This record gives sequence, C-alpha cells and structure tokens, in this order.
Amino acid sequence: MRSCVKAGTVKRVVLTSSTAAVSSRPLEGNGNVLGEDSWSDVDYLTAKRTGLWAYPVSKVLIERAATEFAAENGVSLVTLCPSVTVGEAPDRQVYTTVPAILSLLSGDEEELSVLKGIERASGSVPLVHVEDVCRADIFAAETAADGRYIVNGLDTTIADMARFLADKYPQYNVDTNNLSGDVLEKPIALLPSTKLEKEGFEFKYKMLEKLYENMVEYGKELGILTN
Repeated sequence: MRSCVKAGTVKRVVLTSSTAAVSSRPLEGNGNVLGEDSWSDVDYLTAKRTGLWAYPVSKVLIERAATEFAAENGVSLVTLCPSVTVGEAPDRQVYTTVPAILSLLSGDEEELSVLKGIERASGSVPLVHVEDVCRADIFAAETAADGRYIVNGLDTTIADMARFLADKYPQYNVDTNNLSGDVLEKPIALLPSTKLEKEGFEFKYKMLEKLYENMVEYGKELGILTN
C-alpha cells in the first residue's frame, strides 16, 4: 500500500481477507448473524490458543493495519472476506482447504478434523466458490463502495454435507451415522453477503451441488480421491 501511495496513480486497493476475521468469536445460542461489523475476538483467540487460532488473528491484524493506513493516506480500500473456498485451481497443487472439503469422501480423519475445527470456529461451514471470489474481486475494484464485504455463497454443516455427498457419490461410502453429537445439525451462525448483493453482485454458486461441481474430478487429479 505504501507503493500505491508513492505511485500516486492507484485509484483503489482491494484487500482479500477472510471470514476467519469475522466469525472466530464466542457464539451464544442459535441464530447468530455476523455481518461486516463483526470481528473475530483476538483476545479470546490468543488466550485459548486452540485449533487454527493464529489464522483468524493474523487476518484481523492485517485488516486493521490496512484500514488504518488507508484512512491516514487517503486510499480507497475495499476489503473482501471470502469464506471457505471451493472449486478448481488453475494449477494442480494441493491447497489448504481442498483436502478438508473432500475429507468426507476421502475418509481422511485428519482432514475431517480440520473441517470440524472450521465448523466449531464459525458456527457453520461457510462455503464460496473460487469463481465467485474472483468475480467479487473485480466487482469490488470496479463497482463496490468503500468498506468491508462478506463473500459467502452458502452456510451449511458437516451433517448436511455428509448427507448430500452420500446421496450424490454413493461409491465413496460416506459415513453419515457416526457424526451425531460431534458436529452441528444446523448452522448456529450465518455469514450473509447481503451488503455485496444489495450493491448488485450476483453469486453463481449458492447450492452444494453447484459448489461441489467438478470437485470430485479435481480431487482425483490431486490424488486425494480414488478413481
């Protein structure tokens, strides 16, 4: 951002953060709706130091530093907070969330524990397709007003994902019987993208079937899933 100020020709900066900077906080009861004014609780996370605590802390600190710098230097800043990203990447490397998203199909218990950690931290499994994230980046640069925007296509749960995948891909023998008590049946927190949609953005992927489209073939190419 210092380089942007120095150049003097940059009209807008788009920072891609994460909903991890929004939802990692103590949640009370059901029906929590977390909007752009919600922040993950850094004090709580650093005190607990459990699970993936450092990731949301880093996202909060980066966002706040960028916002402060933008305000002090007159920079137009738009911050996007995408949720857990699914979909194919251009290259064929294993990225952080892909094995976790496919863990119900692969049977990888270690990666499933990562997915469970996401659900515990977020109060749901919030998903967005990488194509929608890319489109939102362009929208933010060209159309959106300043500020923070949640980019989330769907709030679901591991239980719902397991039922969907068991029905859609019976060949992988997804176990739907041993999840009760260990995962959420329904989301206890929602991350709506109302602000983004009100400004004219339209998601292409808002259903599990669309979000998982091509993911199985992608998982096979990465060696995560068997043929």
